[in-house]
Amino acid sequence: MFKDSIELRVVDQPRAICLDKSDEINNSNQDDIRLRQLGKRPLLNRNFGFMSILGLACSALCSWEGILVTSVPALSLGGPAAVTWAFVVGWIGTISVTATMAELASAAPTAGGQYHWVAMIAPESCAAFLTYVVAWLTTLAWQAMAITSSYTTTTILLGIIVLSNPTYSPQSWHTMLTMWATTCFAVLVNLTGGRTLARFEGLILILHLAGFFGILVPLVYFAPHNPPEFVFTTFYDNGGWSSQALTFFVGFPTVATSLIGADCAVHMSEEIQSAALVVPRALMYSIFINGALAFAIIVGLMFSISDLESAIEAVDTMFYSFLQIFQSAVKSTTGACLMAGIIFVLSLASSISVYASASRMMWSFSRDKGLPLSRYLVKLTEDALPMNSILATTAITVILSLIVLAPSVALSALLSLVVAALFSSYLLVCCLVLWQRCTGGFQPYTPGSELFDSGHLSWGPWKLPEPLGTVNNVIACFYSALLLFWSFWPQTNDPTPETFNWSVLVFGAVLLLSILWYIVRARRYFKGPIREV
Repeated sequence: MFKDSIELRVVDQPRAICLDKSDEINNSNQDDIRLRQLGKRPLLNRNFGFMSILGLACSALCSWEGILVTSVPALSLGGPAAVTWAFVVGWIGTISVTATMAELASAAPTAGGQYHWVAMIAPESCAAFLTYVVAWLTTLAWQAMAITSSYTTTTILLGIIVLSNPTYSPQSWHTMLTMWATTCFAVLVNLTGGRTLARFEGLILILHLAGFFGILVPLVYFAPHNPPEFVFTTFYDNGGWSSQALTFFVGFPTVATSLIGADCAVHMSEEIQSAALVVPRALMYSIFINGALAFAIIVGLMFSISDLESAIEAVDTMFYSFLQIFQSAVKSTTGACLMAGIIFVLSLASSISVYASASRMMWSFSRDKGLPLSRYLVKLTEDALPMNSILATTAITVILSLIVLAPSVALSALLSLVVAALFSSYLLVCCLVLWQRCTGGFQPYTPGSELFDSGHLSWGPWKLPEPLGTVNNVIACFYSALLLFWSFWPQTNDPTPETFNWSVLVFGAVLLLSILWYIVRARRYFKGPIREV
């Protein structure tokens, strides 16, 4: 069932790969050559082309669907204008971060993503330590994203049931069992194999675009419209903070969450044809497409709110404000349920993409012996599928879904954990890239160039021209730091145990434990990505 495990060896210094002249120059060979230059043996099947990986990236981002969910805290705190402008700021910042990720993905398209890049560009004296910490944070981010994806998919479904049957009152154990069901569906699709998954993602891209019009058209056609001032200039301060600006930034991370996760394509790099070009293009196309669709949805939604107070109060019974807004807009419970059903289907599809990326990230870190039980998690099936990592990701979600049995589980806390873990890895990567840029650490790209040359790195075929690249890099560092800082704040000035932002505790615990474990034990065996060739 499983391929024989391979013997891995560590080479202290990166070296170039001598290639046999008889190698056929085609896309597959070029991908394998590039991967060998990174020190990794090609083990996964390259089933994804541009359209299928674009579908996976758009589905994982799930921005126009996600903004309907993640805008709830910002809407209740700062009002409609806070949601609108927070999204605009978040979109611009995320484009900048994604462009930096795209440059690195072109230079080093590997499933490890952020932690592999850190190993390449960090100072040698601290490269192993920083690599280990970033790997843990990225793994945490994607596992948290998997849990959050299952949770939101589940609560959307339960919200639809409440909308159609107001007498129904969801219990905590209903949420938990439904989470298990949605998780199992996402995992079963992932276990069908890479080729089936690739075709599925191509179909989801079509549904992603068609569903957008299925929501926006009836929403703006049937609903009475608010004046532009309501959408763009109406701010509230419902969090008890000292200023409106502070309230805006406290709610900002939850809106920005609808735009994160573009690096899902990065963690699928070793299953993508022509990865050095396709991955960065998929990253940029996905953030532009999703951002444009999400902005249209959020503006349409804000124009269509007939009763803001009722929409905010609907969170207590239906989980999400958009369900009440749909019902008020089309003046039909059946119509609102059908519209919400589109969101549910696409959210479920997003879970499939998220679990695919989360499992590949886990598999990659296990390949470098960074996780407990790595020898089992790294194994592949005969079809080159990381089944153990997929099942481990499933087990983590099932176990941690028990937290919904607690009296109150705040969606904003789950979203904040994803933001903190993911953007901490982005921040370190962006800062190191900026340092390398300023010190001349990267060499220009030339076709057929070695990845390593006299201790220097070369850019890949996709790169922003200078000075745009450096300016963008600075913006990416600033935005990542800004979002990371505000992701730890509670929603109200006087938090209770139910409203406290517990993400800071989970994030801090994982960060502290990874550092302590590295000092006590991991520094003896973890030297960064293991060279297999």
